[in-house]
Amino acid sequence: QVQLVESGGGLVQPGGSLRLSCAVSRNILSFNTMEWHRQAPGNQRESVAVIPSTGITTYADSVKGRFTISRDNAENTVYLQMNSLKPEDTAVYYCAANQLGVTSWGQGTQVTVSS
Repeated sequence: QVQLVESGGGLVQPGGSLRLSCAVSRNILSFNTMEWHRQAPGNQRESVAVIPSTGITTYADSVKGRFTISRDNAENTVYLQMNSLKPEDTAVYYCAANQLGVTSWGQGTQVTVSS
């Protein structure tokens, strides 16, 4: 059973930045993709960014140019750098690891963008 632990959430003003981290309990290269998702109150969970073990990262249109997903394979950690944050980015952010269609989830970290 893999464990994923997110950190780095918090309260930030519009236009500000946050970096989320996801520490994974085993080698992240064993997963096909590492992902960030988010869920705002009353909304369905949505994909934000995906980084495959090899290949090109992908982003939701709503965050392109503002968010960057990256990985440190040596530290088994995945990051989400979020810049130019907007109130509509407010959500619980979840890290996920996907291996052959089986997804494991972290517990989530709250991001609130408000003045």
